[in-house]
Amino acid sequence: MASVNKNYLNLKENYLFSDIARKIKKYSTDNPVEKIIKMGIGDVTLPLPLVAVKAMQDASQEMGDKNTFRGYGDEQGYIFLQNAIQNYYFSNSKVSIDLDEIFISDGAKSDIGNFSELFSNDNLIVIPDPVYPVYLDSNIMLGRDIRLVNGNKENFFLPLPSPDLKGDVIYLCSPNNPTGSVYSYEQLKIWVDYALNNNSIILFDSAYEAFISDNSLPRSIFQIENAKKCCVEFCSLSKTAGFTGTRCGYTIVPKELRLDGLSINNMWRRRQTTKYNGTSYIIQRGAQAIFSEEGIEQCRKNIDYYRKNAMVISDTLDEIGIWFTGGINSPYIWLECGRDSWDFFDFLLKKANVVGTPGSGFGKCGEGFFRLTAFNSYENTCIAMERIKKLFQ
Repeated sequence: MASVNKNYLNLKENYLFSDIARKIKKYSTDNPVEKIIKMGIGDVTLPLPLVAVKAMQDASQEMGDKNTFRGYGDEQGYIFLQNAIQNYYFSNSKVSIDLDEIFISDGAKSDIGNFSELFSNDNLIVIPDPVYPVYLDSNIMLGRDIRLVNGNKENFFLPLPSPDLKGDVIYLCSPNNPTGSVYSYEQLKIWVDYALNNNSIILFDSAYEAFISDNSLPRSIFQIENAKKCCVEFCSLSKTAGFTGTRCGYTIVPKELRLDGLSINNMWRRRQTTKYNGTSYIIQRGAQAIFSEEGIEQCRKNIDYYRKNAMVISDTLDEIGIWFTGGINSPYIWLECGRDSWDFFDFLLKKANVVGTPGSGFGKCGEGFFRLTAFNSYENTCIAMERIKKLFQ
């Protein structure tokens, strides 16, 4: 008789952002009044950089010509995009990456969830709280033992390993989603040293690295000495270049990384060749264009636009005296709401017609906090902040 994976019963009934969408829909139906401004989900609003659009149009034309048509590509990605990413790492972070350490995918979320397949279920999983749901949920689905490391106001939501911490697989995200906090070189070195000393592995999510404007902060875990011996890095073009609906990301798996005498690079390649047919040629051409000089400049302008929105949010919170993190090197602003976070969600929705994300949706340490994103138009951001300002003044 067929049976199900009962670990799914340990998940919350609905994905966080599905709950938010349902609440917004019900409120909009019952109250067809003033425009609701959505600052909850981390989805971009600016269109794709034109250089990427042109590259994908050209690639589409190629697919309609028998002389340039392409079928299956390499599961780990086309070499032209791997080359572009390799050059980006060196110019951006002075990090040298081999081409066969770069794996192209449809985004960081799926790779982060899928990478957990490489580890046995007797590993102890270490995850910061609050946390992006995919880290936690993908391990709950496998029935694993999870240890949460608390982020809080006192450590600016940048938890570090305690002397008694036990863990085998560690998830880190910097700039952090949801809190917007960014680890320093010194703080990441503490985590890398911990992993090396305990034969652990760090799965590092750097999806928001392009938002870091402070040159004193690391944009890649591989900027930390010996990180290639214990770390994997996941990145995405979703926020860097607005690829949320276009879907392209990449994962860096160093060849130096070995567990139980086995190459994690080889294991991930074997997994991908079995379960993944590769990212679309057309999309990869668009991604390649993003890493050109023109593409980087166009992306920078879009990111600066969102940074301007983040400044509007930050300045408003400063003015009305609300504590927050993020907003400077991140598109997320994590504010202290001082009450039940779902209650605050309802309060903002009903009193200001503004939507954010309840902190408790990211874990127990998120209770009493709330996330706003800078991914809206400048005009809507200003309107939303004026509404919030009036509400609190």
